[in-house]
Amino acid sequence: MKPVVSAGHAWSCTVVSVFAMVILSVLAIVYRSGHEEFVGGNEDPTPEEGVAISGTILTAVFVYLVRS
Repeated sequence: MKPVVSAGHAWSCTVVSVFAMVILSVLAIVYRSGHEEFVGGNEDPTPEEGVAISGTILTAVFVYLVRS
C-alpha cells in the first residue's frame, strides 16, 4: 500500500501534535492553579470553574496522546 503523505510531512504533523500537547498542558496547569490572568476577573471564569476547564483541556491532551 502506498503512503498517503511523505515521511517529512508525517514527522511535521507529529511535531505539531507534540507541541500542541505541551501548550495545552501548560494552559491546563495555569487554569488549575487559578492564575489571576485566566480566572477570577469580572468576565472571567471563577477559580472553581478553572478546575473544570483544566479537566476539559487535559481530556483534549489525552485524546491527542491516544490518537498520535
